[in-house]
Amino acid sequence: MIFAAGFGTRMGALTRDRPKPLLTVAGVTLLDRALAIGRAAGAPRIVVNTHYLGDQIALHLRGSDVAISAETDQILETGGGLRAALPLLTSNPVLTLNPDVVWTGANPLTELIEAWDARRMDGLLLVLPARQATGFAGAGDFVMDADGRLARANGAPGVAYVGAQLVRTDDLAAIPDPVFSMNRIWDRMIARGRAFGLVHQGGWHDVGRPAAMLAGVTA
Repeated sequence: MIFAAGFGTRMGALTRDRPKPLLTVAGVTLLDRALAIGRAAGAPRIVVNTHYLGDQIALHLRGSDVAISAETDQILETGGGLRAALPLLTSNPVLTLNPDVVWTGANPLTELIEAWDARRMDGLLLVLPARQATGFAGAGDFVMDADGRLARANGAPGVAYVGAQLVRTDDLAAIPDPVFSMNRIWDRMIARGRAFGLVHQGGWHDVGRPAAMLAGVTA
């Protein structure tokens, strides 16, 4: 699943008349970059959720085999959006990808697939040391032990979640609210000791802010 429903408010005037996933970097839309990653990883089904200016994304995808989970009434955030899209998805666990990123190196979804261990994991999140994640602000989202198991960083230096994950969807049903973040799902997995991190073998550049978008990324 590609998360494409956000308002893109951090982008200011750049998203006044088009959704952030249709902004371009080096002549290619962020959405098309994410779709290429999914297809290269062999995803048998790709779902894109939409809300803000969703008709433009629907038009962009017309004629493709990509399914759309339209959040017409309200934006559901990442957890609520994933749960709403489950009828369109074909597996458990599922891969998710944020499109406002430029990647170099290994295919992030392929990395997750190859490292997945269902005996130990309910969630596998792609991460980088915070100091190596270009455009990431903060000390880190998580700390990771020698086995790869994640805990909340709580202000300590750690690793940044870089927008790709492979997760089981069972916990989604336990959240009563229609709108919620994947953070609530990750916290449940962390409490069970079944949330793991995988360090991306390559570069990562957040283009979710105007300064990064206008910097002329050519990856």
